[in-house]
Amino acid sequence: MFSSTSKINKIRTFALVLIFAGIIIMYLGLFFQTMPLIMTTFMLLGFFAIIASTIIYFWIGMMSSKAVQVTCPECEKPTKVLGRVDACMHCSEPLTLDPDLEGKEFDPQYNNRSNKSRTGE
Repeated sequence: MFSSTSKINKIRTFALVLIFAGIIIMYLGLFFQTMPLIMTTFMLLGFFAIIASTIIYFWIGMMSSKAVQVTCPECEKPTKVLGRVDACMHCSEPLTLDPDLEGKEFDPQYNNRSNKSRTGE
């Protein structure tokens, strides 16, 4: 089942988890101070997790700037829509910009290129 949160929020949450994971991994490296090779490995893995998070934040920022901003019909707050279907960032109301999908069951698979033919069903 699709958890109804916006794609932008899901990706930002993943990037935040990467930051905390990186810090925890680096902290675990401190327990191996007597073994410099293992400590360095943990420190580098944590550093790479934080760098990956930075790249993801930059990427989603670029995607967010290109997203279509709409007003949610449910909560009447501005939100951004990525792809053909998305959820409101505030109230998780399913949203679509495709008139062919209005009134249909909300399915995130409509965003996949291979499933564009499903709208005719």
